[in-house]
Formats: sequence, structure tokens, C-alpha cells
Amino acid sequence: MSKPLPVLGFRENVTIITGASSGIGRELALQLAGQGAWLVLAARHEADLNEVAARCRERGGRGGRGERGGRALVVPTDVSVNHQCRDLIDATVSEYDRIDTLINNAGISMWSRFDELETLEFFDTIMRVNYLGSVYCTHSALPHLKKTKGRIVGVSSLAGKTGVPTRSGYAASKHAMAGFFDTLRIELIDSGVTVTMIYPDFVATETRKRAFGPDGKPMGESPVHEAEIMTAEECARQIIKAMGRRKRELIMSARGRIGQWIKLIAPGLIDRVALRAIERGR
Repeated sequence: MSKPLPVLGFRENVTIITGASSGIGRELALQLAGQGAWLVLAARHEADLNEVAARCRERGGRGGRGERGGRALVVPTDVSVNHQCRDLIDATVSEYDRIDTLINNAGISMWSRFDELETLEFFDTIMRVNYLGSVYCTHSALPHLKKTKGRIVGVSSLAGKTGVPTRSGYAASKHAMAGFFDTLRIELIDSGVTVTMIYPDFVATETRKRAFGPDGKPMGESPVHEAEIMTAEECARQIIKAMGRRKRELIMSARGRIGQWIKLIAPGLIDRVALRAIERGR
């Protein structure tokens, strides 16, 4: 269990988190609950969301809200479906009368060379969840975020900065996500709404077990050395810090930050680094 964070301005901040039932999203919810945020938890699996919400309410109570406890609204949502994203935003405003922060965290991955794929059907799913899910939620939330001069957060990946072998469809969706939010940031420059993009490296979550394999089915096991990479707790801590400061972007590993400079002068070297990282699983 992660330690409560110091207050960074999220007390009674109405925060929507997509992909909140597991991994980074779940940990974001728990840590923000400890700061007294008013949460809206979205994902497809209601039972898992209810379990996270119960922990958030308990933690919110310990965080200083007294007997009233923390607040966490569960809204089962498939972000790949536009009307469900609209319903998520409507439920949030109905419950809290405003939106302060939208965290677009829902995502799904893959792990296969492109020339070994037996089907391409899941490419559509990856694009709809990772990219269009963020577009749908942001479009519906934006009028409310303008009223509060709120925050938009996009949880991307280093694969949104550079190509990564075995992740072609995933990298494409994360590149699309980065292009969309970088454009939106410019359009919103005088609105008071800020856009923060997050680029994690490998993070220990359940996501890779659900990643699509070459046959289009969930892999069921992770090809990554989970014990040797960043924890979801640490990842969430860094994201919340960046959100609090309304940073433009956060690249979450030294090799990711250094790689952006090396890519300008020796792009072939970055290709080899990406290949080696996948081969080593960390």
C-alpha cells in the first residue's frame, strides 16, 4: 500500500479517471483519494470499479474528510463507445455539478511483430480505446473544463514518442494521442485549461497480461520482468505531481529523456535501444 501524498491542490477536485479499475488508474484513484479528491471512476468492469471505490472512500475519510468519508462515483464505461463517454461526463456533472480534471488513462496493448500477426481486427480496438476514447471523453468534458479552468491529462507511453518493435498498433495509437493533445493544448492556450501528457516507460501493471498476441487473443502472461521495472505506485505519484504543477509533459525514465536528444542526431541508435529493451523485457 502506497503512502499518502502531501496535498497538491486536489482536495475536493472533481477528477474523472478512465481505466480506473486496475494498474496505473487504480493507483491514481487511491492516491488522489488520500488527498481528498472527489473521484469519478470509469472502466468496463463494474465489480472491479466498486472494489476500488470502496478503498477510495475509506482512504478519503482517513485523509481528513472525517465521518463523511471520501467520495467516489462509479460509472461503468467503455471509452471506445462515444455515447458511453457522453454518459460518463453527464453522470459526473449530475453528481458534482462540475469537472476539474479529466485523466485519459484507459488503454490496451499488443505484443507481436507485425509480420507475425494472424489477424488485424484488434488494431481497430486498440485505436478506438487508446486514441478515440481520449477524444470522445475530452470532447464531452471540455465545455465543463473551460468553466473551471481545469486540467486534461493524457497517459500515453514512450511508444508515443518513438517506434517500438512488437507494438506497432499500440505505438500508432499513442502517436495519434500525442498529436491530438499537443494540438489541443495550442487551441486552448488562452482558455485556462491545461494539457499534461504523460509518457511512462515500462510500468508493472496487469496491462501486458491482457495485451493482444499474434492470434488476436489476450496473452495471459507478461513478457516483461515486472519486478525490475517501475511500480504503478511510483508512476501514479509522479503523474499526480506533474498534474499538480500543470506540466506540459512528463517523460518518466532517464533513457526516455536522453533518447529524445539522441534521436535528433543518431536515430538509428534509438532504434537499436528500443529493440534491445523489448528483447530484455525491461
